[in-house]
Amino acid sequence: MSADLSVILVNYNAGAELRHALGSMVDHLGDLAWEAVVVDNASTDGSAVVADAFAPRVRSIRNTENVGFGRGVNQGARVSAAPLLLIMNPDCRLTAGAVAAMRGVLEDQPTCAVVGPRILDPDGNLQGSARGDPDMLTGLFGRTSSLRGFLPFLPVAQRNVVAEAAIGTGLPSVRVDWVSGACLLVRRTVFDDVGGFDERYFLYWEDADLCRRVRGLGHEIRYTPQAVAVHTVGRSSQTARAASIRAFHASAYLYYTTHVAPGVFNPKRYLARALLGLRCAVQLRRAPSSGHGRAG
Repeated sequence: MSADLSVILVNYNAGAELRHALGSMVDHLGDLAWEAVVVDNASTDGSAVVADAFAPRVRSIRNTENVGFGRGVNQGARVSAAPLLLIMNPDCRLTAGAVAAMRGVLEDQPTCAVVGPRILDPDGNLQGSARGDPDMLTGLFGRTSSLRGFLPFLPVAQRNVVAEAAIGTGLPSVRVDWVSGACLLVRRTVFDDVGGFDERYFLYWEDADLCRRVRGLGHEIRYTPQAVAVHTVGRSSQTARAASIRAFHASAYLYYTTHVAPGVFNPKRYLARALLGLRCAVQLRRAPSSGHGRAG
């Protein structure tokens, strides 16, 4: 039987979280015809074998090196076949009705190509997974910045994280610039049209880049608070904290120079490099020592 939904998870040392993620699919996808592909990026914690317990519904690709998140998703997409792709982190869990709500948005909104759910921390706090296009001020007013916490009412803060404004509106979905790659549903035809994730992004910001390119083809990105997923943020990256910090800032600079300051001699590039370099140095000083990079 052909699948209606292909779920792609990129795993790196996610441990028990991956088992919970796959279990949530079994529990909440019901009679939907689905398949899942776990792309393991050379995990060292034994989690590469977790998918075997869910065979044949779930199959795995085991890389001999960490190829990054975007490239891993593209690998999984190529060996799957369903018209809808659910891209999900291994430390993310579906709740009842989440996929049905996201599918409903795509059915009701023909111009929508990507939809993201309301994503919560395990304690129930909102993560702010729908956002405005990143710019020079995102580092100051982004989702995790302390300045945004002090001044959430500023327009720049509300533009960078827009999900809160959608919750309580009663609308089934709202249009946004981009949604988090921790959990998103995308039409395969559009994913293929844009060439999937840009594999220059090893980790972080590939979701913002994908959504921007999808919008460039005339499609919409939408956020639906009626779908809920629970995300334990950064479980994999905790095993390689320093490498993850460097990847975050390298990807932020790549995004900025690609979409905001594309000219080679654009002076904004030099300012962005300086500010991101300073921010990265501060973050590294605060971080515990760690090893190699991760994706998943």
